[in-house]
Amino acid sequence: MNGLALDGIGVRFGGLVALDDVSLMVEPGRIVGIIGPNGAGKTTLFNVICGFVRAERGSMSWAGRPLRPKPERLARLGIARTLQGIGLFAGLTVLENVLVGATGAARAGFWPGLLALPARDRDERALRAAAMSCLAELGVADYAGRLPDSLPYPVRKRVGLARALVSRPRLLLLDEPAGGLGGTDIDELAALILALPDRPEGGCAVVLVEHHMDLVMRVCEHVVVLDFGRVIAAGPPDRIRDDPAVADAYLGAAQ
Repeated sequence: MNGLALDGIGVRFGGLVALDDVSLMVEPGRIVGIIGPNGAGKTTLFNVICGFVRAERGSMSWAGRPLRPKPERLARLGIARTLQGIGLFAGLTVLENVLVGATGAARAGFWPGLLALPARDRDERALRAAAMSCLAELGVADYAGRLPDSLPYPVRKRVGLARALVSRPRLLLLDEPAGGLGGTDIDELAALILALPDRPEGGCAVVLVEHHMDLVMRVCEHVVVLDFGRVIAAGPPDRIRDDPAVADAYLGAAQ
């Protein structure tokens, strides 16, 4: 398979089972949602894919090759992730924050430029052009010279997304991108996510962890439901919406 495949992933933290026999497939150009109540294992699953947590059991593959991820090498593999808490550097401008996201794919790093060390001007110009293009694509290019703390929360969320997209990932992991957003901003976010597989700069598959069920059902082609670390349902949104097990575990249906 040319996309992402997880087979029988298991993780324990002491006596706590965080993930139990979790399998998942994300084909190129697809948008897959992962939902479940708090503590279901969603963030742990993302951390396994990114290499922050090592699975005790199971295997992963990416683009047809075994995947043994290390966080510092994700960009080179074509994988990017956004964070729940945005994670922007307060002392860097919006443009500089997005440039940080490009370093994994760049031949000359951004940090040498910040340290006034020799760097290739051509590479730096190309990185800046790519960063500005991502900011423009997300409608926040006018904020390029501002510091993150001076910006409204929805704008900061878009900057975080731009930082993930600037490396042109083939797989984008979105960790609760709608958190803290209002209705209009969520509608705009849905349009942005739906456009990701076909973006001119390089389309990508998307894995979305999200509590806003309306957003998941609107943008995802396939939804996986976790509860207590296990997959209790998987399928298209319409089937998941009507699944009694999902209602019991996630939607709070009467017992």
